[in-house]
Amino acid sequence: MSSSFTSSMFDSIKSALTKNTEGSNTKFKDYLKTEVGNTYTVRLLPNVKDPNKTFLHYYSYAWNSFADGKLINVISPTTWGQRDPIAEEGYRIRRNGTEEEKDKARALNRKESWLINVYVENDPVRPENNGTIKVLRFGRQLNKIIMDAIEGEDAADFGPRIFDLSPNGCSFRIKVEKQGDFPTYVSSKFALPKAVVGLNADSYDEIYNNIFDLESYLTVKSYDELKETLNAHYFCVSDVEDNDEPVAATPKITTTPKPVVAPVVEKKAVPASLDDDSIADLLKGLED
Repeated sequence: MSSSFTSSMFDSIKSALTKNTEGSNTKFKDYLKTEVGNTYTVRLLPNVKDPNKTFLHYYSYAWNSFADGKLINVISPTTWGQRDPIAEEGYRIRRNGTEEEKDKARALNRKESWLINVYVENDPVRPENNGTIKVLRFGRQLNKIIMDAIEGEDAADFGPRIFDLSPNGCSFRIKVEKQGDFPTYVSSKFALPKAVVGLNADSYDEIYNNIFDLESYLTVKSYDELKETLNAHYFCVSDVEDNDEPVAATPKITTTPKPVVAPVVEKKAVPASLDDDSIADLLKGLED
């Protein structure tokens, strides 16, 4: 993966993505919603036009505003290797803040997430989703299971099959259980190859070619815009004078997250039925 990411590239990404206001993402209905006590069966869908964009890996923050209580959900610029005023402020507080400030700053914990398109085989809570394409948002637990199937200890059994809609493909069973006060997904697993009810070779192309543009689900803000959000909804300060300085004069966070932008790859046509070799070709570039 190239490391020559520039600010101008970031500006291009920002201008191309949806600029929704906080909490007003009308695309929420496109997400597959999972609830504790249920098992959801899906097939992961590759981006056949640009395999590098099959997954969207990003970092974000979510907290209830200390000013008005509404949910604040913003993307961290560290997703693209850019400076992040929220991360800088959190670092300052953890290093120099009082115990009370540190306790409050837990609201600013950064979350790592991934997005991928899925074909829903069985949604036990919302059966109307069956036979449709949804966006699956997941965290580290499901990511570990998926990565083990792609290139880890389970790769020999699954590999390209986890992206195949044909009878040679393997479905993903997402089991949602409760651990303490939080859901856990550690019991999720890929199933043995089996045909998807209602699908045939004529329907594969239509599904593969109608996935959602994952980048459109991110609301991107500039460094200064994030400072304004932090001041208004964390410090409860309004009408802050704009300046070019960071929230606090602290060392820059030096994280190197996986960029969401990958080198342009040659677009490939999708066969009516994907075999292991053809899907393996499509998966080139998916690796970090």
